[in-house]
Amino acid sequence: MNDLSSDTAIDRPGVFSLVIRSKAALYAAWMPLLRGGGLFVPSTGVHRLGDEVLLLLSLLDDSARIPIQGHVAWINPPHAAANRPQGIGVQLQDSETCRELRKKVEGLLAGALQSSRPTHTI
Repeated sequence: MNDLSSDTAIDRPGVFSLVIRSKAALYAAWMPLLRGGGLFVPSTGVHRLGDEVLLLLSLLDDSARIPIQGHVAWINPPHAAANRPQGIGVQLQDSETCRELRKKVEGLLAGALQSSRPTHTI
């Protein structure tokens, strides 16, 4: 079973459902170098830097969907280097929901953020 999955919401470009099922998948998707943090979203769609995005995020064992707004700040094209998956990096907005999400993610990944393991982006 894949630990990271994304679906574009029905007929709504820029709206994604992102399910992260494990800490390893969260580590690979988390983008701490973006101001405010960010998440990698697998996508085969056409995106441009700066596009507005709404993520409906399900994190680990929590079935609640967290609505996260952001914008495209990274693009992995098809056939990216190091066999990285195609998709986009979404920089989180400066909002209370996103600040709480960043704290939660950094708590879950405590210690792992200094790792040299590869991620989906760098």
